[in-house]
Amino acid sequence: MKTFSKEERLCSRKLLDQLFKNGSSFLLYPFRISYLRVDEIVESPVQVVINVSKKRYKRAIDRNLIKRRIREAYRLQKEDVLLGKLQQEKGLLLLSLQFVGKEKHEFDFMEKKLRMGLLKLITNLGNLEVH
Repeated sequence: MKTFSKEERLCSRKLLDQLFKNGSSFLLYPFRISYLRVDEIVESPVQVVINVSKKRYKRAIDRNLIKRRIREAYRLQKEDVLLGKLQQEKGLLLLSLQFVGKEKHEFDFMEKKLRMGLLKLITNLGNLEVH
């Protein structure tokens, strides 16, 4: 199902702190992807938070446009790229998609880059232990 429900959004302050304190990350322009595997039981195997810097994009309309594009790109690709791999493993994957680009990109570019980022994430998860 190509949805992005409430259960898939990372809202817990405790888990967010844990992600940014103990998580690993890599940069694949225009995204910085941070991730952490935790031993929690939830409905969804992945919880995602999407960040766009207020310092770089002062206007809320620009930040919201970028977040909408990232959300849509993630929604369309998560099932094909990410969930197939994660169904076999236990635990929860915390994921942060930070937009670090200096300009607003078209949806096609963001979708392609996010796909590359998710594929790199899967290879990195192969050698990651659960916290």
